[in-house]
Amino acid sequence: MKIQVLGTGCPKCKKLAEAVELAIKELGLDYGIEKITNINQIMAFGVMVTPALVVNGRVVSSGKIPTTEAIKEFLK
Repeated sequence: MKIQVLGTGCPKCKKLAEAVELAIKELGLDYGIEKITNINQIMAFGVMVTPALVVNGRVVSSGKIPTTEAIKEFLK
């Protein structure tokens, strides 16, 4: 599974990364998170508003910080 957090490093982007790490831990998964901060790479996903969460190449959330429970659903 490939998990990516897209964002320029703003506080919301950091909170999303923390929430994803918590969800991974609570699910007992052993995955790392790739953080993408390059604006051109972010736009290549079609994302115009950060933070965004990408799971296996598919944007599952953009422009908000989903709850830990919602993130768990994205990761299942």
